[in-house]
Amino acid sequence: MAEKDGEGPADPPACTDALWGALRALLPHTKEELSLELGTQVDGSVAALLRQAVGLFYEGRRDECLQACEAVLDYTWEKLNTGPWQDVEKAWRQLYSLSCLFKALCLCQEPREATAVAEALRVCDMGLLMGAAVLGDILIKVVAVLQAHLPSRKRSAHSLRQDQLRTKKARGSPVPTVPSETAVPRLHRPTLQHFRTHFLLPRRPVVLEGVADHWPCMKKWSLQYIREVAGGRTVPVELGSRYTDEDWSQTLMTVDDFITTYVESETENIGYLAQHQLFEQVPELKQDIGIPDYCCLGDRDEEEITINAWFGPPGTVSPLHQDPQQNFLTQVMGRKYIRLYSPQQSEALYPHETHLLHNTSQVDVENPDLERFPKFAEAPFLSCILSPGETLFIPEKHWHYVRALDLSFSVSFWWS
Repeated sequence: MAEKDGEGPADPPACTDALWGALRALLPHTKEELSLELGTQVDGSVAALLRQAVGLFYEGRRDECLQACEAVLDYTWEKLNTGPWQDVEKAWRQLYSLSCLFKALCLCQEPREATAVAEALRVCDMGLLMGAAVLGDILIKVVAVLQAHLPSRKRSAHSLRQDQLRTKKARGSPVPTVPSETAVPRLHRPTLQHFRTHFLLPRRPVVLEGVADHWPCMKKWSLQYIREVAGGRTVPVELGSRYTDEDWSQTLMTVDDFITTYVESETENIGYLAQHQLFEQVPELKQDIGIPDYCCLGDRDEEEITINAWFGPPGTVSPLHQDPQQNFLTQVMGRKYIRLYSPQQSEALYPHETHLLHNTSQVDVENPDLERFPKFAEAPFLSCILSPGETLFIPEKHWHYVRALDLSFSVSFWWS
């Protein structure tokens, strides 16, 4: 839309429907009011292209804005996928998020395709997964608007009932026995001081009962609820039995597709939504969980606790490994078999020699090759079956192996 003689730039498109009105209200009325603070690490030509895209958006030139956003996204995608993730400059991640934002907005302008809202949601999720917060977490606000305008999600007539899923066999693996002499000790809501003195300081694992019973997720969460709240959200999914296998890989898919393909289907293939900060991506789910009070015994603020989701069918496995932080693992749905070894047993657990897997054992815990790893047979361990409502304290550097016995959803809290 060209400027007329003696007039300023044209106004952005009028708010002709509820969706567009709600989205448009998230941005300032004029581009001059929009604060785009692009880091100096970003190439000047790419920053200029994004500013051009913003200008085109405010002039109502949707197709040209989309084209400019796609060009910025292509360039920044290369930057995000070159070298180790920790070395990617935050400014490039912010640029990626901004490009996702304006692409999503353009998709939702009228006239729009029937699938525009779902596609815009996917674009926003890519910005949340790969980018960094911009404009006061505006992508989360855009997602909330888009979610409100998606068709309601109803259970498929062919979906398995959840009680059937709970009792599906874990791919032929029996439920292990847990002898009392090697069982992780259990306590019902110990005081902070008792937990600190007897478990935190001496670094002893313990199953805490009654800590999460009152969390809303314990009553609310089901496959249908997760679909309703997060079904259209794009998430990373691990493909393969365990991350140490040669054929292991990762892909992006919606939660809906993940449940249909890997949870409800009678497939031998394994998919696992593992170690993902789903609760930052989907705040509605975060409202359903709490944070164990015992985390206050750490040295850092609550905002620095890393909360991860672990969601998958029976048979998902986390190989024997160790983490550098304290961990509370809370079970919401289903059961998990967990085995723990003290850091003092590291030599008998045969860690991989490569730097990438130095924190992971070479031993298949439930089917060990004792000819290759003879010391493993003598390494003492503790074990437990973690059931819904229970929280396992895994001290930092403690080796742990985890296998889901049922359809399972766990929440982990990493803290220092």
